[in-house]
Amino acid sequence: MSTTEAALENLRIIRSLMEKAHIYRAVSAPAALTGGLLALAASAWPVQHALATQGVSLMSPGTFLDLWIAILLVASSLNVLLLAIEAKRRGQPFVSEGMRMALRAFAPPMLVGGCVGIGLIVFLHNLTLAALIWVLCYGLALLATSGFSPRSLVRLGWAFVMAGLALFLVWAANSDVRLLSSDEAPASLVMGLTFGLLHVIYALAVFLTPKPAEVRSK
Repeated sequence: MSTTEAALENLRIIRSLMEKAHIYRAVSAPAALTGGLLALAASAWPVQHALATQGVSLMSPGTFLDLWIAILLVASSLNVLLLAIEAKRRGQPFVSEGMRMALRAFAPPMLVGGCVGIGLIVFLHNLTLAALIWVLCYGLALLATSGFSPRSLVRLGWAFVMAGLALFLVWAANSDVRLLSSDEAPASLVMGLTFGLLHVIYALAVFLTPKPAEVRSK
């Protein structure tokens, strides 16, 4: 395939993705709501415990990591299932060229964030910085698909980036928080405010927005 043909094929794929953007937005909302509610529940538990016990840790760094990986797997599995059902309903392959393009854009920031965050937790036991890295890299991953994703997901990406930067500055400027014997509560608060609250707001915005005629009629 020549360079011109490759460029035209990429434009065709991007146009197809943009045409289906409102469909993906509707399909992704239930997974976002599920993940957001789980994140809120998981973050409230250690924060409440820390307040009641004056900062005593509730779980080990390994348990913290396992908990959030489990939430990621649940939300991701639901999203994949809903996408597969929608692809089958439309008579299209699940792993399309459009999905491959989206994954190529989405994967690098997620891979970096996942590896750095896991390393910070496992080797340095720095839960809060790991959570901030996850927030920022997830936001950058969403923004990496801005050329063909719904505007609502682009806004969500910017919300994660801006929230992550603001929370980082608050954490970095507060030595009392940084020097806590256990940073489980601050890390949980970061995760709850971002992966919890922002995802719930996104899902509710999608549910409350009138659907295009094409989606309603199908």
